Amino acid sequence: MEQEQLEKLRSLIEENKGKRKFKQSVELIVNFKGVDFSKQENRLNLQVLLPNGKGKQSEVLVFADDSNIASKAKELGARVVSGNEIQTIASDKVGLNSMLKYEMIAQPSLMTSVAKSMGSFLGPKNKMPKPLIGTDVASMINSVSKSVYLRSKGKYLPTVHCMVGKEDMPTDKLSANIDEVLNALAKKLGKQNIKSAYAKLTMSKPVKLL
Repeated sequence: MEQEQLEKLRSLIEENKGKRKFKQSVELIVNFKGVDFSKQENRLNLQVLLPNGKGKQSEVLVFADDSNIASKAKELGARVVSGNEIQTIASDKVGLNSMLKYEMIAQPSLMTSVAKSMGSFLGPKNKMPKPLIGTDVASMINSVSKSVYLRSKGKYLPTVHCMVGKEDMPTDKLSANIDEVLNALAKKLGKQNIKSAYAKLTMSKPVKLL
């Protein structure tokens, strides 16, 4: 991020920080030009690992039958759901809705069961679990809890909106997170197709960065 953009971001934070009864999120809105998002190859479905995290620890749920994976996940504060519990949760509307607050991971052997029982509910909401690669559940939990997901929504409007941190994070760390998102979008769609980018806090007016 260039110095002028950094100063705009810093001013935005300083003018709005602490003005609400809750810790506001810092959000990024990116608009595009010259991209037809109705075409499958242009649609966004990106996971971006923010180098400085989101300023809060995301809640993580792990579908696991392996005792080693389950115990490690619990140690790390994740909720663990066994294969035997999947159908019970799927048949309970309240239980299903409770899943939406989590970032989810699943042992590969349980992916089919999750898809069969919960896919019609989780799929349209882009909440299907990520398959656990190997047994390093710690790295996977760290990855999903620090990631944001950029997806084309609705009628494939030429814009994307995501959280990049919290108002109490240092400006340089927020800046690095924003750069990571913009670089991922430029790599996918081409830098020339990024029309503009705005930053805002949850309850503030947006400020143009690009």
